[in-house]
Amino acid sequence: MPVNIPPLLPEQLLPIPGLSLGTAEASIKRPGRKDILVITLAENTRVAGVFTRNRFCAAPVTVARSHLMGSLPIRALVINTGNANAGTGQSGIDHAHATCASLARLIGCQTQQVLPFSTGVIMEPLPVEKIITHLPQALANLAPDNWFAAAQAIMTTDIVPKGVSRQIQINGTTVTITGIAKGSGMIHPNMATMLGYIATDAAVTQPLLDDLVRYATDRSFNCVTVDGDTSTNDALILMATGQAGNTPITVSTNPAFISLQAAITEVAALLAQMIVRDGEGATKFITVQVESGKTREECTKVAYAIAHSPLIKTACFASDPNLGRILAAIGYAGIEDLDVNLVQLYLGNILVAEHGGRAASYREEDGQRIMQAPEITIQVKLNRGNASTTVWTCDLSYDYVKINADYRS
Repeated sequence: MPVNIPPLLPEQLLPIPGLSLGTAEASIKRPGRKDILVITLAENTRVAGVFTRNRFCAAPVTVARSHLMGSLPIRALVINTGNANAGTGQSGIDHAHATCASLARLIGCQTQQVLPFSTGVIMEPLPVEKIITHLPQALANLAPDNWFAAAQAIMTTDIVPKGVSRQIQINGTTVTITGIAKGSGMIHPNMATMLGYIATDAAVTQPLLDDLVRYATDRSFNCVTVDGDTSTNDALILMATGQAGNTPITVSTNPAFISLQAAITEVAALLAQMIVRDGEGATKFITVQVESGKTREECTKVAYAIAHSPLIKTACFASDPNLGRILAAIGYAGIEDLDVNLVQLYLGNILVAEHGGRAASYREEDGQRIMQAPEITIQVKLNRGNASTTVWTCDLSYDYVKINADYRS
């Protein structure tokens, strides 16, 4: 079961003026579940996004990236689950275009004003006719307060829907941010998340929105890993309808922008952490903090060496304080001039290693107590500078193997 994710209630996800969501059941992979989501956007909504850097990116990523870089404003998004439309060649591109064209005809806009997204099984033809046939159903239940159903509609191996809302005050005006995400496996940063959609009613210029999505991504979805696999379909989309009524934010030094940036980053970080907490088969949520490095880059190397290690992740699953595995990961992270005698390692608040070996004060029972908790913090102090980073990951359990062995069936 997911690690310490409170149940999500529909009323917790706040509507965003200028944005509506509708879902449909098209039986793309299995009958009886929501597997299509349509999001429509009011005129003058600004949209920014980041996508997977996997060179074998999915057809909808190619099409969405192209449409987003075009000159026409985005008016709608269409998302399907159950089929990734990846590894499908030119036919996959054609199917993504056909989906966009069909939705565009229904809502009265240009094909290039629709962004397509898919998630699910790779190298299977997209059942495009099922999707096109059920688009009217999704449009029929469009509503601003349909975020909970939307969060359900984008799930694949996720156990729980993931969503969060926040409200802030900007010069006396209430600004709302709501986001949803899906992801449970094939989670490793190289852009963003598996699929994530965050919206705000704040008025903000396009260049600042572009900067904001990258800033939030680097401090949230680019700080998580479940299994070290980067998906072919990753995408994070940030939408700003501009209908809150605030004075448009035009410069990054404006305190209003700093407040908005912090709130959107918080929403993104909470969604990213939910993905890890719902990692396939996860029983432990692990925070890896690396501090006092020379650069953030070297801190990140150490953090991911720990977070990616199957030996460390299985030790966490077994509640085994196997300190040697953690020291080994620090050592092979790629810092050539690392002085291991300066490194300090903590489990929770317990110092477990220093001066190149086990700390004199460390007791095995203290390590076991820390490792038995559902949430574990591994802290590394390199003691060679002022840089730091934090990465979130989970353990690796028997169920991870079972889920992925059965995924296509």
